[in-house]
Amino acid sequence: MNPAQPAQAPIPRWLRFVLASDRAGSAWYIGAGFFFAPVLAVLSPWPAVTAALWAVIGLAGLWLGLLGVAMAVGLARVLRSGAEIPEEYWRTLVNY
Repeated sequence: MNPAQPAQAPIPRWLRFVLASDRAGSAWYIGAGFFFAPVLAVLSPWPAVTAALWAVIGLAGLWLGLLGVAMAVGLARVLRSGAEIPEEYWRTLVNY
């Protein structure tokens, strides 16, 4: 093994799922915000329905936060190994 080249550590298989889910989930979360804002305004006279909608919004935000932590852990593992993630890997995530 050549010391000038970093070790080829494999990229964790679950990282692709996490990155794709985070990308799609973030897009949906922002898009749903345009839907939920007027719905919450219309349903504000019913506190139980409003609380249920806020719970859904909160759970979706929590899921995206957990995906962010998993993404940071996966990318840190790759960087710590000294490997680089190839450009083709990122392109497959954007064009999936």
